[in-house]
Amino acid sequence: MTAVSTTSSTTNKVLGYPLNAWYVAAWDHEVTRKPMARRIADRPLALYRTEDGKAVALADACWHRLAPLSMGKTMGRDGLQCPYHGIVYNSAGRCISMPAQETINPSATVPSFPVVERYRYVWVWLGDPTLANPDLVPDMHQMSSPEWAGDGQTIFAPCNYQLVLDNLMDLTHEEFVHSSSIGQEELSESEFVVTHDDDTVTVSRWMLNIDPPPFWLKNMRDKFPGFEGKVDRWQIITFRAPSTINIDVGVAKAGTGAPEGDRSQGVNGFVMNTITPETDKTCHYFWAFMRNYRLDSQLITTQLRDGVHGVFGEDEEMLSAQQAAIDANPDYEFYNLNIDAGGMWVRRLIERRLAAEGRLPAAGAPAAAAPTAAAAPSAASAPNSAAVPTAAR
Repeated sequence: MTAVSTTSSTTNKVLGYPLNAWYVAAWDHEVTRKPMARRIADRPLALYRTEDGKAVALADACWHRLAPLSMGKTMGRDGLQCPYHGIVYNSAGRCISMPAQETINPSATVPSFPVVERYRYVWVWLGDPTLANPDLVPDMHQMSSPEWAGDGQTIFAPCNYQLVLDNLMDLTHEEFVHSSSIGQEELSESEFVVTHDDDTVTVSRWMLNIDPPPFWLKNMRDKFPGFEGKVDRWQIITFRAPSTINIDVGVAKAGTGAPEGDRSQGVNGFVMNTITPETDKTCHYFWAFMRNYRLDSQLITTQLRDGVHGVFGEDEEMLSAQQAAIDANPDYEFYNLNIDAGGMWVRRLIERRLAAEGRLPAAGAPAAAAPTAAAAPSAASAPNSAAVPTAAR
């Protein structure tokens, strides 16, 4: 176990985004028979549905003159017609009709990308299509389970996607950015534990016998009308490479066994987050808040969605300002605190994926080395201490 020195630093340079991965392109209800445009990992896509409801992702540029196919219209069973000269492509990206000629040029194709619909999202794979295993879609089962209820939205974040990952892996910022809703001083004072494997990083924090912040007090009263008193609060943040973070959150009546696994005297939610890079400086942030109590209440669903939207709006403002500061100070290196341990491991896993694809920037190559024994998973024994990658210190 090693604490991060407050004088340690790491680069603020953009690592890039792995391509052999599933990224959310849209909510399932967004993709219809009318084509839509979305840029994913700097690749413009045209998304639409065939007549039988299958979601399709084609490169958003016609073979002929690169006109955006997303401006076109669907034709027949699975065709998409270019809006400029009328060339029609099927869902595999092959031209099936050309205007004013019967012979179709055999090179008339556009890339078609693997698509999976799962957990209320349309996921797309932009890398090697032979590696596009649907089983690699990150687990977000709460999104579609009858045991959970909730809703979410999309934030267009004007920042690099890794800044959103950093933000979600260290929730001590809630004390300062979200002081009127979910923040409290116990966040910075409490111990946390960081563990990891080849694909995941988990940061666990418990705050025992504390006053509930306004957001959680309201939720306790939704389930236990008139609730007063202390609570035990938890945040268990799980990152799955390259860009999905599910956060197990909640509070329970203090001393009723929540740390040991009995959450019956509390309220439990999952903040579901998956961040899709658009460009080096923009991303699509898909999120939802799911709960396992009062499942039949649309009022609570709407109130929670709107409440979390307000909280995330504060994050968006901060992240936008941070990106602007990074652009203005391109040679500045980030300094790391103990609280950054989870985010540093996240960057390590992204580096490994980029290295495996042969796309790791030369300047970042040394950091892709395997962690030393000193950085093995361990439990924190003092506030804000955790295992961190030695090479990143």
